[in-house]
Amino acid sequence: MANSLPMTLRVYRKLSSAMVPVVPALIKRRLKLGKEDPERVGERRGMSADTRPQGPLVWIHGASVGEVLAAAGLIERLRALNLRILLTSGTVTSAAIVAKRFPPDVIHQYVPYDSPRYVARFLDHWHPSLALFIESDLWPNLILSCAARRLPMVLINGRMSPRSFPRWRRLSNTIGALLGRFDICLAQSNTDAERFAALGSPNVVVTGNLKLDVAAPPADPAKLERLMSVTRGRAIVVAASTHPGEEEILIEAHKSLAKFFPGLLTVIVPRHAHRGEAVAQLVTEAGLRPGLRSREDLPVATTDIYVADTMGELGLFYRLAPIVFMGGSLVAHGGQNPIEAIKLGAVIVHGPHVFNFTDVYAALDGAGGARRADDRDALVKQLGQFLADPAARDASLVASERVVEQLGGALERTVTALEPYLLQLRLEMGAANA
Repeated sequence: MANSLPMTLRVYRKLSSAMVPVVPALIKRRLKLGKEDPERVGERRGMSADTRPQGPLVWIHGASVGEVLAAAGLIERLRALNLRILLTSGTVTSAAIVAKRFPPDVIHQYVPYDSPRYVARFLDHWHPSLALFIESDLWPNLILSCAARRLPMVLINGRMSPRSFPRWRRLSNTIGALLGRFDICLAQSNTDAERFAALGSPNVVVTGNLKLDVAAPPADPAKLERLMSVTRGRAIVVAASTHPGEEEILIEAHKSLAKFFPGLLTVIVPRHAHRGEAVAQLVTEAGLRPGLRSREDLPVATTDIYVADTMGELGLFYRLAPIVFMGGSLVAHGGQNPIEAIKLGAVIVHGPHVFNFTDVYAALDGAGGARRADDRDALVKQLGQFLADPAARDASLVASERVVEQLGGALERTVTALEPYLLQLRLEMGAANA
């Protein structure tokens, strides 16, 4: 295999092997930053305390929370076929979401660091029967090692962003050597399909975006009732999955809106919960009164901005507020998925940077199912119009729900595309049980 690889990948493999001695220092640093689970760091080296289950094992890999949740419906369909699931991801947050929202028989592991030694140890232990990689988290040693073992690999919910595509074009031999080892690429859109094909995917099928088929996130009924009781009568806006640089804009927008909507409560849900204290400090510095959920505060009458810095509770706040600003869009992060909020009855406002969900937001904006705000003034205008006009909110929500319905169906198309692989696994199960 090595002789057939482009120089970039041969160099990468050597460097990633040579970096093994510094991994303990890397893990130590990441532990200090809260980016690793101290009880599970062995998984980063391909080791596991869990036992591989008997029979075919479908391995699904996604980078973080969004990718893991996108696979939820597919995982349920695979479990219904009595297939065992190994789910890997790379973040502590995603591991917490899996533990909270997935059945206990779904095995979660942290993906090993991309060193040939760690990858081989991982594959030797788990011996997956089928590998499904979500979107675009493509680790070279992981892919090359799977191909060397003749493990069938499928890229599902494939996405190639406008930023990534030109970068990979400059390394076309490198990405082509990786994509060419996948049996098939199931792309989110025609644009994604064209990009994957141009970069070397030999077999591309458009199946749609699995994130459009995700179920609405759950919420604890008692917690929801408590929040509703202490905020009853107040106008509420939720800013979901915000990133650094956005909170300052949202705080200023709140100050402007509160002049026209007395009692307005803005709920800020940072994308990364550990930033809660810093966000609350920004609120205080702006002369406003914060509440911090991680301290078990509840929003009281004097709370201006409530910082919901806990994990897995977006379902609560989407149900609480009729208006949601989707974060990651006022800064060049690419936006967050608006579908869950829409399914829970919220209207959507977003910034200009939504390249992670280009087609979704284009369809929503075109139908009047979402509104774009490019800066603070536009944000104040769009939020203010929704706050002042319930009929406009209702019309926008109807339009957004129609768009979501029209764009759905990716799960069925994905399962259909995977059917040849699933049939082979079922035959293996039948032979083993005979």
